[in-house]
Formats: sequence, C-alpha cells, structure tokens
Amino acid sequence: MISRGELKTEQQNLKSLQIDSSSIVEILSTINEEDKGVADAVEKAIPEIEKVVSFCVNSIKNGGRVFYIGAGTSGRLGVLDASEVPPTYSAPKGLFIGVIAGGENALKNSIEGAEDQQEEAVKDLEKHSLNDKDTLIGISCSGAATYVISALDFAKEMGAKTVYLVTNPNPYKMTIVDVTIHANTGPEIVTGSTRMKAGTATKMILNMISTTTMIKLGKVYGNLMVDLMAVNEKLVDRGTRIISQITGLDYESAKAKLFEAEKSVKIAIVMEKLNCSFEAAKNALKNENGFLRKIINT
Repeated sequence: MISRGELKTEQQNLKSLQIDSSSIVEILSTINEEDKGVADAVEKAIPEIEKVVSFCVNSIKNGGRVFYIGAGTSGRLGVLDASEVPPTYSAPKGLFIGVIAGGENALKNSIEGAEDQQEEAVKDLEKHSLNDKDTLIGISCSGAATYVISALDFAKEMGAKTVYLVTNPNPYKMTIVDVTIHANTGPEIVTGSTRMKAGTATKMILNMISTTTMIKLGKVYGNLMVDLMAVNEKLVDRGTRIISQITGLDYESAKAKLFEAEKSVKIAIVMEKLNCSFEAAKNALKNENGFLRKIINT
C-alpha cells in the first residue's frame, strides 16, 4: 500500500501553485484548461469500462441489479446516476441502486468518518439482499475509503461481479475485484479536492456505464429516447416529436397517438407502424424484449 502523499490526487498541481494570487479569469481559465484533460483520462479506461457494461447488461438480463457505492462526492455521484435511470429510460427504480456512506443525510451533508466505517457497508448492502446476479461498482477517487473496500469484499463473497472505480493509477487501498477502472486525472487545481477533475471523470464514466447498458437493453432507437414515459409537458412534447419523426405522423396526430398509448412513446410507435391495438403493441414489444428496431424494421 502506498502512502497518501504518493496519490496523484493528493499532489500539488504545478499549474496552480500561485492560483491564490490570480485574477478571476485566470483562475477560471486554469480550471478549464485542466478539465480538458479529463476526457483523455476517461478514454484510456474504455477497455475496462466495456467489460463493466457487459457485467451490467448480463446482471439485468438475468434478474440482477447494478449497485454504485461510495462515500462523499463519489457516493453522491453514484446516487445521482442511479436516480436518473428510471425517468430517462422508464426502467424499474430498483435496477440501478446508489448507496452512499452515511445514508441519505450524507447526500446534503458531510458525515465525518463515514468512509472509514467498514461494517456499515455490509449492513447497507444486506438491506438489499445482494446476490450473485448483481454487479457492484465501488467508487473511491483515491482508493482510501475503507467503506468501499468492505463493500467490494462483501460483494465478492456474495458472488456478485465487482468493479473498483478509482481516479489514481495506484489507489491507496486495493482488493481483489473483477475489473478495476483507472482514470488517472492527476493533481487537482486545489490540492486534494477530488470533487473537481476526479469527480468529473467519475460522472462521465458512470454516465457511460448506465447509458450504454440501457442502449444495449433496447431502451434507445437510433439515438432517440423511445422508452420515455410522458409524465410532464416537456416529455409529452418530446415524445410527440419522436413519434412524429419515426412514424411520419403530423404533430397533433402523433400527440393523440401518444395519449392513446397511455403516454408510452414506444407503444405508440408500434401501434402506428403495425396498425394494431395497445395490447397487441405491448405484446409485440414483450416478445422482442423491448427492442423497437426488431419490430418496425422487419
């Protein structure tokens, strides 16, 4: 195990040594310049991210779930990504689950010492009956969160697929996992403030994992969000435009078809394309595991 001082995210950034005496625009420009390298760091991790997406897809297809678990910023980003999956893709709420050290209170407040409480990680996961169908992604920018290591070890014991997401080439603590994602974002503008570049890289990677997983599960047609449920005015408009684009219906007819399909964009498209009833469209989608392309492109 390396010392904390050897972590890239704990080292001083040579480009910001005098940032406290810089002008506002100079500070902003320095931050922006450093942020430009985050995508490059993430790009180098794509081979590992690909493996993780395969785990997630297989877990969900087999009745399992995907867990994100972390402390502080890492935990908040996991909860954020998991919470955005259901409304975006009409996915069940329990498909992606975000777990943060310290519980819901930690989403808004700093819970001192939460990342060091290894026994709490096991308790938090036991509430969800973690099993061998699941995939667990432990997030720790520095790799110093005992809470995350404990979660990964427990998940391994339960037979789940395990993933360690870090933003250091050599994390402070290591354990045996199926895949380690290294996104080497380097020293932060403000030394040790991993909510910045490291947090940005984490957000990007989690977005990549959940989005690609949903695409491979048939939640997208082309690049259109066809599985959305039109639960508010914005989504009614978006859903209507999607239906119109795919079917050729004018806006008002597409909107009427959306409401006829009980606000399901995907069902509305199948109803129009196959000239069938709501139930027939619903069954057609079920038979093709929700893949719209297999129905309307045959």
